[in-house]
Amino acid sequence: MKDSRIRELISNMTLEEKAGLLSGKDFWHTKPVERLGIPSMMVSDGPHGLRKQVDDEDAGFNESIEAICFPAGCAAASSFDTDTMNMIGKAIGHECQAEDVGVILGPAVNIKRSPLCGRNFEYYSEDPCLAGKLAAAFINGVQSEGVGTSIKHFAANSQEKERMSISSEVSERTLREIYLPAFETAVKESKPWTVMCSYNKVNGTYSAENSWLLNTVLRDEWGFNGFVVSDWGAVNDRAKDVAAGLDLEMPGSDGINDALIVKAVKDGKLDEKAVDKAAENILRIVFRYLESRKEGIAFDKEKDHEIARRAAEDSIVLLSNSGILPLGSRKKIAFIGGFASKPRFQGGGSSHIKAYKADSALEAAAEYNVIFSQGFDAETGKSDKKMLGDAVRIAKNANIIVLFLGLPDTYESEGYDRSHMRLPDDENRLFDALYEVNRNIVVVLSNGSPVEMPWKDKAEAIVESYLAGEASGKAVVDILFGKANPSGHLAETFPIRLEDTPSYLFYGGELGKASYAEGIFVGYRYYDKKKMDVLFPFGHGLSYTTFSYSNLKVTSTGNNTFSVSVDVENTGNMDGKASVQLYVRNPETGSMIRPVRELRDFAKVSLKTGEEKTVSFTLPERAFTYFDEESRKFETESGIYGIEIGDSSRNILLSHDVEITATKKPGKINADTIISDILADDIGKEALSDVLKSVSLTGGGDSSSLGEGTDEMMRQMLSSLPLHAIISFSGGKADMQTVERIIEKVNAGRC
Repeated sequence: MKDSRIRELISNMTLEEKAGLLSGKDFWHTKPVERLGIPSMMVSDGPHGLRKQVDDEDAGFNESIEAICFPAGCAAASSFDTDTMNMIGKAIGHECQAEDVGVILGPAVNIKRSPLCGRNFEYYSEDPCLAGKLAAAFINGVQSEGVGTSIKHFAANSQEKERMSISSEVSERTLREIYLPAFETAVKESKPWTVMCSYNKVNGTYSAENSWLLNTVLRDEWGFNGFVVSDWGAVNDRAKDVAAGLDLEMPGSDGINDALIVKAVKDGKLDEKAVDKAAENILRIVFRYLESRKEGIAFDKEKDHEIARRAAEDSIVLLSNSGILPLGSRKKIAFIGGFASKPRFQGGGSSHIKAYKADSALEAAAEYNVIFSQGFDAETGKSDKKMLGDAVRIAKNANIIVLFLGLPDTYESEGYDRSHMRLPDDENRLFDALYEVNRNIVVVLSNGSPVEMPWKDKAEAIVESYLAGEASGKAVVDILFGKANPSGHLAETFPIRLEDTPSYLFYGGELGKASYAEGIFVGYRYYDKKKMDVLFPFGHGLSYTTFSYSNLKVTSTGNNTFSVSVDVENTGNMDGKASVQLYVRNPETGSMIRPVRELRDFAKVSLKTGEEKTVSFTLPERAFTYFDEESRKFETESGIYGIEIGDSSRNILLSHDVEITATKKPGKINADTIISDILADDIGKEALSDVLKSVSLTGGGDSSSLGEGTDEMMRQMLSSLPLHAIISFSGGKADMQTVERIIEKVNAGRC
């Protein structure tokens, strides 16, 4: 429906009807206006499957229809594959059409600030480039089916502790470089129909009431034209929310908050135009879905289960391998661990899917020579003497042990954070007991976030399956036995211990505030800058084949932009997929504190044995920028940057240096501006040339001045002085008038 027609409908509504449109009819539906032919639309939880609540007034919150559980965000992001994300999105969108759902609530793209966040299993990555491009691919997939998405949770929502009231205290530079770009990329590249605001405050203002976030950034800068919906229960002051750009309150408040909107308008505290605009935003999406509605769509669960298996296969990460994998089909293999028979493949909370079916690894391995022992209870992670004794007995008689370890459901969920990174103690003790009788141990992990691995150097191989959806059991077995080649790469760093994490001292916050004191140094940006040992670096993942990278070509396309290409060849004995990661290495000589390198693009390429392909990228100027809080925009620093190709942040295979020219002009100066900043251009050098000949730390004299031949130590000390200090160090040859003349000359020249 055209916007003009929507505005005409709104003009025929009463204030009460318009206010009513701005909240839900119930927990999952928008309100209709029957006299004007405005229908209701259903929204439903996601983001890794359709969690449509059973259409029954007596049904509980957790009673949902049977649907396909695709890999959770933690797993799907490890695919490093936009095609995989698009495939998942299309399948979910198709299911939504079959079930008459207008908007699926996902994807969830909040940055993984700490491994402790209870909802990390839903989120994609610690890196905004990876999260943003994967989110855009998922959204494009869903929306290609005529169904909307609701990217969430906007913004700076990286913990569950006090999530409905905590204030994320974060600098604008950190927001712009780390916590907002994933949303920005998705909004610009895939145009999600809706955005869900987060519960938390950002720098003291609730996200739902934050006009800077919802209007200035989201709408004015990024061009978003859908509606903004609250997270369920995130509304605090409804009139303030509407004025700030929050369109739809969910769930409905039985008219209570609608009446507050009406009162605020009548009292002159809320412009009715803001109500009209919110109603227009909502109706635009409601009618878009109505016009995209497809009748007679079949929900083919078997077909989508197979899609879930393929997605899991692309997402599983081979962390280490001594050569024991893939397993030989004739060997006597022991599957040990509760997760082998009772898989954990999703997290808890609003994303929990009533799975169509669940493939266990034990069932999937029926064709192989596999024996089984439970070892521990999958629901609790606990073992007893009988379980332990049986596992040890089985292990003695096996050639190879595949030990299925992981985190029970209660260890990570929406609503609360983890307190540590450890596996259940009994699981670690089980590993030690098995290792005493059989050292050929392959560990398969089921977890939504990094865990400590005290047995890492003892395991012959480690397979990270994350929470890879209902078909993960079959996908894991196919990888273990070599029917599939692992191609996942870590979308987050695995630290050695919790104390190593960049937010360790601040995470969780105090007195209602969560200080993001680590700033832009999240994940690999921190570990690589500190040259810190980690369990496994960002981007890491092994394969059963090998790849060679060559012929890196970098071509300038003007204005600090480049085209990049690299040849990738499968040099091994098995078909496989390579994850090509493009990083930009920042200059070491810049004045800004920046990460060593940052992921700026990636591609996954499928290669048969002996096959070679060329992978191409386009690097925009934004790839070289930092956010400048003075100019309040992205700027570039002059310097030598590295364009790097790698298969993790710690394994750079090819590099090419390029010279970048700064975009930011030096700003105005004053008496407090330090001398080195004034000397940043020819104008400043000329203005200071005469007076600097007489400035020294000894009251005058060329031996310690900033002139020709100055001792380096003195040069450094003098260059950090504020301009007004030349009065003190000029031996009476400079006064305040001298300072003012310099300020006038520099500012006139720069402006």
